[in-house]
Amino acid sequence: MRQPTILVAEDEAMIGWDLRDTVEEAGYAVEGPFVDISSAMLAYQKRKPDLAILDVQLGDGNAFPLAEKLMAENIPVIFHSGNYLPEEVHRRFPGSTSLAKPCPPAEIIQSVHDALGD
Repeated sequence: MRQPTILVAEDEAMIGWDLRDTVEEAGYAVEGPFVDISSAMLAYQKRKPDLAILDVQLGDGNAFPLAEKLMAENIPVIFHSGNYLPEEVHRRFPGSTSLAKPCPPAEIIQSVHDALGD
């Protein structure tokens, strides 16, 4: 059975590595963490993930262009951010999940399970 792959894009290194570890410990494969939109977009183009966890603001811009591409391909997106307006995210990306930083690991994993239908 293939492990679902989760793309992680987070510009704060400590948070990115923590997200990666949390998701891997729950049994998922992880691509990233990527600190900017350009490297996350390149990774997405090379290998389509099953889900993405995206900080809204990355090193070289916001993650909305990547989120649009992912959602156009029915790839679930979880926004994990500390400086955004959840109303804007939900308006632009209906069906996405938003988690405010800091977020307990159990809530992250539950959101992943819910988004993947596990």
